[in-house]
Amino acid sequence: MNKKNIILIGMPGVGKSSAGVVLAKALGYKFADSDLIIQEKTGMLLKEIINKKGIEGFIEIENNVNKAINMENTVIATGGSVIYGEEAMEHLKKTGIIVYLKASYEIICARLGDLKGRGVVIKEGQDLRALYDERAPLYEKYADLIVEEKGQSIRETVHIIENILKDNG
Repeated sequence: MNKKNIILIGMPGVGKSSAGVVLAKALGYKFADSDLIIQEKTGMLLKEIINKKGIEGFIEIENNVNKAINMENTVIATGGSVIYGEEAMEHLKKTGIIVYLKASYEIICARLGDLKGRGVVIKEGQDLRALYDERAPLYEKYADLIVEEKGQSIRETVHIIENILKDNG
């Protein structure tokens, strides 16, 4: 595998950050969480950005921050709404392999608590099911690899990703 970034995308609660840290250690890569980069650059929590700037404002900030990420040999865990930023996704695709951690609606539903408290980008009146149905095709559109989350442990997920990356050279 050539040394480029591994970008993890998927719904909130799928385990992008948790798997990302373990994957980075396993590959000898650095780790970055794009949500934390957004918070660092804005000086606000995600939910504060959403409250102050609205969903469209947040997506614009998220797109601008992600399209400016300039790292290599890094596992990057992205926010679940990264796929709304076309420029960011094009940039991330050029700099690495995009891995969609795909979990069923039922798994996501069981893992997520308070969506608003997490800073999840969800439109007024939209429920988790509608959000899931809206995002799933976008994750698939941008993914180079899809890893099915079927309740396996983080280590098992990382092992699956490692094997796929080895097989894809």
